[in-house]
Amino acid sequence: MKIAILNYAGTVGKTTISAHLLSPRMNDAAVFAIETVNETAEAFGVDVERIIGEKFRDLFNKLSLLDDAIIDIGASNIAAFLEGMSRFHNSHREFDYFIVPVTSDDKVIKETIRIVSVLSTLGIPATKIRLIFNRVKSDVLEEFGVVVNYAVATQTCIANTDAAIFENELFNMLSEKKITISAALADQRDYRAEARAIGHDGDQKQKAHCIDMYAIKSLAQNVNANLDDVFAALFSEVMYE
Repeated sequence: MKIAILNYAGTVGKTTISAHLLSPRMNDAAVFAIETVNETAEAFGVDVERIIGEKFRDLFNKLSLLDDAIIDIGASNIAAFLEGMSRFHNSHREFDYFIVPVTSDDKVIKETIRIVSVLSTLGIPATKIRLIFNRVKSDVLEEFGVVVNYAVATQTCIANTDAAIFENELFNMLSEKKITISAALADQRDYRAEARAIGHDGDQKQKAHCIDMYAIKSLAQNVNANLDDVFAALFSEVMYE
């Protein structure tokens, strides 16, 4: 699969989705960051190739040779990316899906509706435009009712309410440690035992690190299960073809 992640709004979780949701479930697909300003999945130890939006032809050429790719499009580059798409006839066919993360902020919801509308205008079918509800507190319909109703009314995108990433402190902790959930789960070290062994007189900085990693590994189990559910909700027809 080749998946573009985009929204006119920034700070909606595009990099989190790229690093923690998609990359580990797509056989370590090539990751491209169409970004000049903000953090990319590279910050979590994922190999990333940066391309600016104005170089759409370079991206188009690379994608034509790949079966799997993740394209994280930063808000600062989205206008140039969309302009590039409009210049290359039917370039959207090079992408299997356009994933639009949305948070419950009113401005983000407005920008989400705007990007879905633009993608639809470019001729992209609704089945290829899929929303991810990010930082959900408890209930998708209560928190994202406006955009869900828009999707139902216009039939311009898929808004499966099961594609919901619940708010969790783990993501900030992973950002601080610069690791992915997959890396944390694969780590076999017993950080609890290491922290206890350091005691009161040992290296307190290392002790704090061990305590943090123990918490991360504990939190990661349930969050990873949530991400498994989100991936299945997004792509179940692909997984079970």
